[in-house]
Amino acid sequence: MAREKTVSREIMQNAFLAAFPYTIPVLSGFLVLGFAYGVLMASKGYAFLWAGFASLFVFAGSMQFLAVGMLSEGLEPLSLLLITVMVNARHLFYGFSMLEKFRDTGWMRNYLIFGLCDETYSILCATEAPEGIDRRWFMFFVTALHHLYWVSGSLAGGLIGKALAFNTNGIDFALTALFVVILISQWQGAKDRLPNGIGIAGAVLCRLLFGPERFLLPTMLLILLSVTCLRKPLERRQSR
Repeated sequence: MAREKTVSREIMQNAFLAAFPYTIPVLSGFLVLGFAYGVLMASKGYAFLWAGFASLFVFAGSMQFLAVGMLSEGLEPLSLLLITVMVNARHLFYGFSMLEKFRDTGWMRNYLIFGLCDETYSILCATEAPEGIDRRWFMFFVTALHHLYWVSGSLAGGLIGKALAFNTNGIDFALTALFVVILISQWQGAKDRLPNGIGIAGAVLCRLLFGPERFLLPTMLLILLSVTCLRKPLERRQSR
């Protein structure tokens, strides 16, 4: 029994050490963004623990920023639920692509699904566990570390935010800035940039057709349809 515990602990430790370097770029971004969220919560009169609890149990990034203003304006829970579904509709599309990867993860599966934010998805899609590292624990620690960074930043921002007095207008743009940095990084590292081009072109087209408030869901549908139709040509291009 002691031998099994030692082996299990070693597997977890190796997976953690392998996963951590991949999360370092997200560490700096999430601490800053989480801090910004905590400050925004504090500016609306919420105690720092509320910022931490929201990040721990909601973990919805941009939606958390939006929810601060909506809650302070007394938005109805049903309306908030519908807006949340719309804003995070993208999770449905890239979540489907992870079902096979999460199939044999056992008890971790529910947490991996819950913690699948944009940054985690990007790393898990582009990276396989190094040789000799347990794949399930590797995915778990990538997800858990990102979650930890976000909660830690939120708590710190909530604590310090009460002592800061400045105009918080525009602070939520930090999340958009992180998405832009991730896009640039993926663009530079991609062997085939056609899927990226499809995504950018689809977003621009739907933005022009549907406006800034309604373009997200049509964009996701257009990208999904385009990639599905071009699946075989894309696979041939990537296999070259």
